[in-house]
Amino acid sequence: MYTLDMKKAFHSVNPPKGFKVQIIDNEHFLTVKLDEKQFKNMVHDEKIEAFEYVIKIKKVLEMNGAIVLVTREPIK
Repeated sequence: MYTLDMKKAFHSVNPPKGFKVQIIDNEHFLTVKLDEKQFKNMVHDEKIEAFEYVIKIKKVLEMNGAIVLVTREPIK
């Protein structure tokens, strides 16, 4: 499912400094997995920037034919 074009599109979007997501190929769809721990230490504007980044990568992946699920692991 995760094609070379999708990979190129994903890497064409610059993430906020120190922010990372995980792309999981589930055969019929992709999951963009966020690490909730990263948000814990962010200030309001950094959180907005991070979510805008997630929206951008979701859109570029969908424009390249992917079905995208965005999820996160809750802090325990």
